[in-house]
Amino acid sequence: MSHRLLTSIVFVLCVTPFLAGQTRQWTPPRTADGQPDLQGYWTNNTYAPLERPKNVTKEFYTNEEAAEMEKRAAVEETEQTTPGTVADVHYDFTQFGLDRNQSPHASNLRTSLIVDPRDGTLPPLSAEGQKRAAERAEQARRVGRWDSAQSNELDDRCIIFAGAGPPMLPQSYNSNYQILQAPGYVMILFEIAHDVRIIPLDGRPNVAPSIRQWTGDSRGHWEGDTLVVETTNFNGKNPLRGSSENMRVTERFTRVDADTIRYQFTINDESTWTRPWSAELPMRRTVGPLFEHACHEGNRGLYNTLVGARLEEKKAAEEAARKGVK
Repeated sequence: MSHRLLTSIVFVLCVTPFLAGQTRQWTPPRTADGQPDLQGYWTNNTYAPLERPKNVTKEFYTNEEAAEMEKRAAVEETEQTTPGTVADVHYDFTQFGLDRNQSPHASNLRTSLIVDPRDGTLPPLSAEGQKRAAERAEQARRVGRWDSAQSNELDDRCIIFAGAGPPMLPQSYNSNYQILQAPGYVMILFEIAHDVRIIPLDGRPNVAPSIRQWTGDSRGHWEGDTLVVETTNFNGKNPLRGSSENMRVTERFTRVDADTIRYQFTINDESTWTRPWSAELPMRRTVGPLFEHACHEGNRGLYNTLVGARLEEKKAAEEAARKGVK
């Protein structure tokens, strides 16, 4: 059992589960320059989905309902597969204590991370968003995910993962972060693919609109004990649920007790949705250091994926020829 996992188990026995939206009087520690101290290792691991399931009509589960939901999800996560199948030889994170069912931090009573709209679902797409979604669907119909390196998804190619943010959404494994603060800056390191965000706090303007980046261009400031981070200048190549390069993300980090940061974000993207939407989830203290995540586009995984896809196509063609199918 890993040191991180053992410490997490001890933690969960001592800490009351976090309820998003809950407030209480607590004074955060301060950094040397007097700012609220957010530093440390944190995880946003959770089974709570971004959008509320269609058969759920309430904002929070009971403790019993949440436990049952998490139990079902854990079974699906570790479900036994048929030996020799593709699913059987895929990564088994259970061996390393990395999947969510082995993390006490996955517990969350929210039925969705989205808190606005109140129904826990994304707003309707705008006309421009609908047009772009139709174009993506047509592209997916014409070009298969495994047809080429370029048609693989970005995380298949180890280029970027959704958890890098912003917004920083939980992943199925290694969903951990390190936060460091220095006068005038905040640094957030994401464990998967070791993406780093350097956030200036000195009031400087954003870079020119022509400069576009994978994780956008972030600027931060303090509102009381809450760190507020505004991000623009996305390149649109790593869309959030179909978002555009015009997306604007407002994040709020509030340390509500020694072991919890309330993380909230709002998405504004008139090019995609008819209205802004917001979500909320806890970041809980975990044990460092972060692992090296040796995922890069030049590794063997991408090559092996494409070789396997071509082999399956060859077998299918041979089987069709054997049966006389044209």
